[in-house]
This record gives sequence, C-alpha cells and structure tokens, in this order.
Amino acid sequence: MFSRRAGQPVNSNFDAQSVASAAATRETQSRQQQPAMQSQSGVAGTTIKADSALENARVSADSKQPTGSQALVSTPDKIDDAGVRRAIDTLTAVESTYPQKQNAWKDLIRAGKLDEALAALEQKRTAEPLVAGYAATLGHGYLNKCGTLQDVREQAILAMQADKLFDTALNLDPGNWEARFTKAVAMSYWPATMNKGGEVIGQFQGLIQQQEVQPARPEFAEAYLWLGDQYEKMGQRQDALMVWQRGAGLFPIHQELRNRLALAADGATR
Repeated sequence: MFSRRAGQPVNSNFDAQSVASAAATRETQSRQQQPAMQSQSGVAGTTIKADSALENARVSADSKQPTGSQALVSTPDKIDDAGVRRAIDTLTAVESTYPQKQNAWKDLIRAGKLDEALAALEQKRTAEPLVAGYAATLGHGYLNKCGTLQDVREQAILAMQADKLFDTALNLDPGNWEARFTKAVAMSYWPATMNKGGEVIGQFQGLIQQQEVQPARPEFAEAYLWLGDQYEKMGQRQDALMVWQRGAGLFPIHQELRNRLALAADGATR
C-alpha cells in the first residue's frame, strides 16, 4: 500500500500527505505481483477481478459499463452519483478484496468525488456505529483526504481522527485487517518524539499472528515488509532480517521482500 525505503527515517513533523500519496506506488507494485503470489502461496478462492474490469472499462467510453461492485463507471474520471454509490459498496462490502478497495479509492480521488464519498460513509457510520468496517473504511478515507490537502494542521487533525476510527474499528472487531494494517503504517510516519516505534512493531506483530491462522491473502505480505522496515529503522537488523525471511518464505514472488533480503545479503558481504 504505502511506499518507503527500508531504513528511511520518519520526518520530524507528522507527514500525513506522504502517508496517503505514497500509497499509489505500493498499490501498483502489489497488483503486479498478486497473480503470481496467489498461485505460489496457496491462496484458495481469492480472485482479483477489479483490475481487469476497470481496465476494460477504460478502453473506450462507448464500451458496455460493467455491473456489480467491482467497477465504477465507464470512465473513472467521470464518476456519476451511481458510480459513487457503487464505489462505496465496494469499499464497505465484506467480500471485496483489498486491491478492489484500493482501485475504488483511486478512482474516487481521480474523479474528484472523494468528499462526496466521505460524506456518505460518515452517514453510514452514524446510522450503524457498531459496524467495524464502516469505521475502518472512513479512517482510510481520511488518510486519502490528507493527501489532497496542503495545510499541515488540517492533515494532522484528519490523521488523528483516522487513528481514532481505526481504534474504534479494532475495539469492535480486533480481527479487522484493514484497520490494524493502515493504523500501523500511518503511525510509522509519526514523529520520533512521540515514541510510537514500539507500538508500531506491536501492531504489525499482532497482525502477523492474526494472518498466520487464516487462509493466505496476497496483501498479507505487506505486514512482513513493514515490520522488517520498522525493526531496521530502530536498529534491530537481525530481527528485520528474520521477518523478511519469514515473509519471503510465505510469499516467494513478492519483489520488495526479495529486494530487502538481497540488500541485506549484499551488506553482509561488504
């Protein structure tokens, strides 16, 4: 989801915009890897349909509009009200895959419909406050909104609201993967003076424990990558190496995990 080189220091000020805008790079890489990862990591019954559906829709504005929650409208830069509703359905549906949700966010942002979608999600959460998925999705949306803002204070306020929403989601459903993962990633960008490093590690450790008793999903590889990066940032290189090795063993096609191990091996020979 988010992109950060191993060992990159956290900015001295909370960098909410980096948290949100860096998502595109990691999402693109993740989607490129997922078909191969799926076949080699024993993932059963997990199919990524959103990419092909959206790509086909983009080919021609005159092509037949896809149906269901996996596509928005014929051209993502011209999403209508019905398209926004379908995007929200995708974002809140239990059966939606993580890449499908990421595609929905990207298309809403590209079409300038993010605020409209956030308002609808806020209404859903107000109407059903005990649905953990609504809180998690709204928190993710707030982080995306951070990436569209220039005012640092507004970014920080939204980021803090997002963090509280993730906590709400996890209190309602401790097994909510999206809430725990996104909370941990966003928190890894908080300033070092807030001493959140240990909590970030704890969040990723808990996420990995949760993952390893469930059927594997391609996005699970990201938890190993980010936990290793956090260990390395805190100077715990052996722990970082062990986590990357564990992740690469479970997800052997994940290129960034392989890159981390190659860099570690190169450093050890110098």
